[in-house]
Amino acid sequence: MIIVIMGPTASGKSRLALETARQLNGEIVSFDSMQVYRGLEIGTAQPTADERSCVPHHLVGIYDIKQRLDVYTFTDLAERAVKDIIARGRTPILAGGTGMYLRSFLYGMDDMPGDRELRAQLDELYDAPEREEALRHRMAEIDPAALAKWSECRRRLIRALEVKLISGKSILELQQNQARELRHNDVRAFKLELSPEELNLKIAARTEVMLKEGWIDEAEKAISAGLLETPTAHQALGYKIIDRFLKGEFSREELKEKLIVATRQYARRQRTWFRHQHPEAEAITSPESPLPIFH
Repeated sequence: MIIVIMGPTASGKSRLALETARQLNGEIVSFDSMQVYRGLEIGTAQPTADERSCVPHHLVGIYDIKQRLDVYTFTDLAERAVKDIIARGRTPILAGGTGMYLRSFLYGMDDMPGDRELRAQLDELYDAPEREEALRHRMAEIDPAALAKWSECRRRLIRALEVKLISGKSILELQQNQARELRHNDVRAFKLELSPEELNLKIAARTEVMLKEGWIDEAEKAISAGLLETPTAHQALGYKIIDRFLKGEFSREELKEKLIVATRQYARRQRTWFRHQHPEAEAITSPESPLPIFH
């Protein structure tokens, strides 16, 4: 059996996955697109050394921040990890909040049109911070809906532009026809659905803890190493805001509030994704209760 635990950031996925892994002789496969990077341990809430010594974790801290990561590569890595875990007689516990990666694993890669030569040209034109404005301007002209959905995600905008140029259709339109059958028949999937009020409290509390643990110092080091110019890792939540704080744009208290607001906004987007893209997932309302598989 493959167990999947999904949900918005700070909802308690890691805690629930750890307890489930302990009870099922399992190993955890992280489905967080930013936890793969070394040097972002605090800001991406990577499992601690104690947690990793207690339960094996996969796809955590395996990439340098300057390495590019896409859904195809990640899904392939996850497939290998899951097969290895099963081959050793243990239970894979997939846990994370990167919805697109989870969907790609569970339902298969999208069958959207692609062209490597065109994509290379688009990456050359737009895949850099100083070219994002030009990318948004072009998307506003040919696919405003995709721009509205992914205005802060350069990689997804480039992919949407690629699909639009090849097919003449918006990637959002084509996504409506994606596969709706699971690729694995032995999956039990669960999604954490806390009330907005409870989740907001958890987000605020976790942000405070992360700041006390040294998130600012971690961010300063990563930014000095070129984080904000990287092809994928620059998307890690909060680091751009901390960069503005380091430049003196606002106080530490304002920094905390801006980080909380940004995290709440991200969590809302995640909740919407899981609601519409994962009908296979059973809703659970607390990370502290055992999964229904133990009943």
